[in-house]
Amino acid sequence: MSIIGVKFAQSGKVFNVDSEIVADINDTIVVDTIRGLELGIVSKPSGEELTEEIKSVVRKATDADLKKMEELKKQESHIQKLTNELIAKYKLEMKLVDVNFTLDGTKVIINYVCEDRVDFRELVKDLASSLRARIELRQIGIRDQAKIIGGIGFCGKECCCKKYLNDFDKVSIKMAKTQGLSLNPTKISGICGRLMCCLAYENELYADISVKMPKLNSKVNTKDGLGTVVYNNILKQIVTVRVEKDGEIKVGEYALDEIEQVAKTVQNPPKQKENNIPKSQPKEEVKKESVTVEKEEKQNNTNSAEHNHKNKKKFKNFKKKNNQNNDKK
Repeated sequence: MSIIGVKFAQSGKVFNVDSEIVADINDTIVVDTIRGLELGIVSKPSGEELTEEIKSVVRKATDADLKKMEELKKQESHIQKLTNELIAKYKLEMKLVDVNFTLDGTKVIINYVCEDRVDFRELVKDLASSLRARIELRQIGIRDQAKIIGGIGFCGKECCCKKYLNDFDKVSIKMAKTQGLSLNPTKISGICGRLMCCLAYENELYADISVKMPKLNSKVNTKDGLGTVVYNNILKQIVTVRVEKDGEIKVGEYALDEIEQVAKTVQNPPKQKENNIPKSQPKEEVKKESVTVEKEEKQNNTNSAEHNHKNKKKFKNFKKKNNQNNDKK
């Protein structure tokens, strides 16, 4: 028993499976999957673990198997038309992508895309009664849709995902920044509306060289003198430098090994004065003095409060006596 790779489309994802059948690359085989019997193409095993998608390899595909699959494919256009009519009838917010049959013809797999969840129970009932087969509606992503349908990219060639990519790699906006590309979404997005897969192809090279290149507006020493970096050609490892010498400005290109980066001089920030404390005076004495000053201020505040209270009391007594004298008169 050996491990072989199996994919269900020429540029589809590769699944690893144990096989007792000896088969060459690009041979067509019949495999038992979680959906039923399907035709698969033999390829090199991927670096992933064994998949649960494929239960076992049944046999090599015969002429009868291939002929039967061709007959089933002729019915796909009719099913697509019927499905689109039912989608319009029930006003469902979904888009049909493609239709596939299992080898025995007892199951129809319909791939679709939609943004939100869709209640397609009535759609499945009508399709099952019309086709007299089991119906499986499978939601796929927008990138999978582009991979199935295909198209021409901005480079003028067929989309990589349709032509040869077996699986999608992770692509991030950081890759575009590393390669110095415009962050305009229309320039770095593919026909699927997501970031282009080709951003990941040269990202590792750009990331390694970018570490060696000087930063823009930094100072470098050249054979013509001290200058400022205005542009970096990362692939050619050439730096464009503006040099000012004797009142003249010269812009030239220099290889990376022809320049020397000037290290920035970091100035230490001035130390803050500790409340004008003399260096000779210990900090403990300063703390004691501050505590005594606070105590004296509190004592003065309490004394002044008592003094004010006494004055108010004397004034009330004086006012009272004065009122009594006025009543006698």
